[in-house]
Parts: sequence; C-alpha cells; structure tokens
Amino acid sequence: MKRIGVLTSGGDAPGMNAAIRAVCRTALHKGMECYGIMRGYQGLIENDIKKLPTTAVANILQRGGTVLKTARSKDFFTAAGRATAAKNLKKNGMEAIVVIGGDGSFKGAEKLYEEHNIKVIGVPGTIDNDIKGTDFTIGYDTALNTAVSAIDKIRDTAEAHDRIFIVEVMGRDAGYLALNSGISCGAQHIFIPEMQEDIQSFIKAVTDDRKRKKMTNLIIVAEGDEFGGAQKVNEYLLEHIPSLQSRVTILGHIQRGGSPSANDRILASRMGYFAVNAIVSGVSGHMIGIQGGKVLSLPFHQMNHDSKEISRDLTEMAMILSK
Repeated sequence: MKRIGVLTSGGDAPGMNAAIRAVCRTALHKGMECYGIMRGYQGLIENDIKKLPTTAVANILQRGGTVLKTARSKDFFTAAGRATAAKNLKKNGMEAIVVIGGDGSFKGAEKLYEEHNIKVIGVPGTIDNDIKGTDFTIGYDTALNTAVSAIDKIRDTAEAHDRIFIVEVMGRDAGYLALNSGISCGAQHIFIPEMQEDIQSFIKAVTDDRKRKKMTNLIIVAEGDEFGGAQKVNEYLLEHIPSLQSRVTILGHIQRGGSPSANDRILASRMGYFAVNAIVSGVSGHMIGIQGGKVLSLPFHQMNHDSKEISRDLTEMAMILSK
C-alpha cells in the first residue's frame, strides 16, 4: 500500500487534530504517503485533496477543531455522489481512507466500502459519546470538562441570588454529557433523551425545595430531551410556579471548541495509530474502539448504528445523590 487518505466529517470534536496527526505520522513511518481530504465527504466529491507531509501536522496536537475542516454533505447521501467520491480516491491513487467522525460519518464510510470496495477504517470522534462499541469517543472528555467548568461558575451566581438555573448542554439524541456533567456538578434534576421524566414529581420536588427554603436549584437539560430543551423546561416551571426566580443558560457550541484534554489527545493518538495498523494488516469496513482500556476494531455492521445505552446504575445514583 502506497497512499492513504484521512478526513473529518460531521460535527467537530476536540482531539480530531491529534487523530489526524497520528494517522499521518504512522502512515509515513510505514513508508506510505498520506493525503488530507478537506471538508469531509464534500471535499472528497469535489476532489479537494492535499498531500500531508509530516510538517503539515506539526503543532496541531493541542488545537481544537480540525485542520482538515468538516462539513455535512447532502451529495454523499446519493449513489452518484458516492460514485464520484470513489472515483476521486482512485484517481489520486489512494488505496484506503480513515474517516474520523460520528455515526452518520460511519454510515457513509460503510456505503463506500460496500458499494465501491474502498478500504475504510472509522475513528469515532464526537462529543456526544454515543457510538456503540467504544467506551469513549474523541472529544467527549474535553466537552464534559468544558460543561462542568461553565456549570460550576453558574452555580456560584445561582447561590448568590437564590435562583434556579436551568442549563442546557449538547446531546440531541444522547444524554451522556447532561448526565455526567449533572453528577459532577451536583445537579438536583437531569433531563436526558433516554429517560422519561415524571413531570408531576419534578414540580413537586421543586415546590418542596422552596417550602424548606432551598431556593437554589440546578437543573441540567440535554438539548434533545422530551421537553425540547431548557427554555421549554423553564416555561413549564413558571407555568406551575409563577413566583419562581429562574434563569436559562444554553452552553451551545462552547462545548465543541477549546484545546483537547490530555485524555482526548491520548485517545485520539491511540485510535489514529491503530487505524493505520488495521489498514496495513488488511482490516477494512471496521471502526476502531476502546473497551476496558484496550483498543480493538469492530465491523460497521456489527455496531448496527445503535446508540449506547445509558447505565441505569448511573441514573439511579444521580437521583439518590441529588436529594
């Protein structure tokens, strides 16, 4: 094998640059050329590809975002778009690609593998940590620490004013950020997509807190919870408790940015390194994951593109400790 490509797709995540660096330098060490595909699958369709010497990935380990840029490509959803992408790979002499991204990116990678026999390895990069088959995804640890730092600051002002603060974190389909940031910050209530909240119990708990003069309350909401986000939770609360002093904070894309944590840098480096080794050893159509501290590869079809289940022990613990 002489040439491989690497791309980042979907939402950016801190640590993607560390993975790009690991892929590039491992490939070069093994005597291959490495090519960076700009703006994910869209750049592949548009043949926006550049050679990556070792200097191209110097001093990027600590940077957030992705130097290869990222985009969501509607064209790649079509058979014609994927055919063009495969044609450009072959035209540039690339025999395999490493796709760094989330579930949607892996679905595209699997199609490319099945329809055009392109050798492909996936590396899970998403702050949601919702990819089945791996304990952690690149970017999750950094995003979680960013959320915790922001929520700690919000708690300070909440206590100063005796107010309820409702904080929305990212998580359209998965509640890992909300659940674990809520546990880390001692939130009284946590709303996540995976669990249905007992609304009457929630209102009663807030009312009872006020009766016993517990005026400060921290509520963490995943953006994809059943209510529809923090604003909706606040509206519902005020509808039932009009005298409530509440404020809403939506952390938004602050969770995506910033320098990756040490854990994410190491995780991304390991996954990028093992992705190239997998390709060299003939593995294709797989995702690199980490389970119990060990790096392994899993076939795309084995993952079934299902999200990981939230630990019921963790949600029960969160409920008990919040009282």
